[in-house]
Amino acid sequence: MNEKVNTDLSAQEREQYEAVARVIEQYRQKPGSLIMVLHAAQEIFGYLPMELQQFIADGMDIPVSEVCGVVSFYSFFSTQKRGKHTIRMCQGTACYVRGGKKVVEAIKKELGVEVGGTTADGQFTFEIVRCIGSCGLAPAMMVDDDVYKQVTPTKLRGILAQYTEQDEQGGETA
Repeated sequence: MNEKVNTDLSAQEREQYEAVARVIEQYRQKPGSLIMVLHAAQEIFGYLPMELQQFIADGMDIPVSEVCGVVSFYSFFSTQKRGKHTIRMCQGTACYVRGGKKVVEAIKKELGVEVGGTTADGQFTFEIVRCIGSCGLAPAMMVDDDVYKQVTPTKLRGILAQYTEQDEQGGETA
């Protein structure tokens, strides 16, 4: 498997591809294991670019169209580089009615990013979700695994600052 790793890659990229190759070897004989391999590959790379999808298809001896089909079907998978933190703003009915749209506009303005985009500094990826199961806390927003309740444009700057400050200090967010 390792002979399929491109030698023009950086040392880090070679290590990443070799790690994916080990995952493929672990799962290649197990039917229905493509999603497990894709999850692991995305964990290693942070996203699933086309070159990586082709590498997985070759390693698992399946058509690249099958890999692409699974990647495009499941919203968890991303084909674009993602930020260090993922902001998910709920736009379900309760959140929308209670001001979620204003928060969306504030996020776009504050970060200079459109929905589905990643900030230029690679800090945040911004997504809209239909429900995070916190309707009583509307409008609700998640940053990574942290849920924030009754988010307003005024509260937004303080929430985001927690992540940039923690990153500058090299610590984890609370």
